Amino acid sequence: MTGLMLTAALGFALLCVMLALIFCGIRLLLGPTAQDRVLALDSLWMAAMLFILLLGIRFSSVVYFEAALLVALIGFVSSIALAKFLIRGEIIE
Repeated sequence: MTGLMLTAALGFALLCVMLALIFCGIRLLLGPTAQDRVLALDSLWMAAMLFILLLGIRFSSVVYFEAALLVALIGFVSSIALAKFLIRGEIIE
């Protein structure tokens, strides 16, 4: 019973995160301003990280957790770089 409930909950969570990825991708492509696109990109990498973590739980593999850590690090640095570019117009001073 517990295994079936965990499988159903993981399936529902994967579906919700996939919807979030789709909506973030649409906002990234259609965003009217650069700030909307940066916010969509920030949400996109976070949803991608959650998707990878859910796959790691589903398949019980440590490799997925390491990949999620890499996505989180790259996403954080890219968000800071894009925000700095929007504020100052340059990344490296």
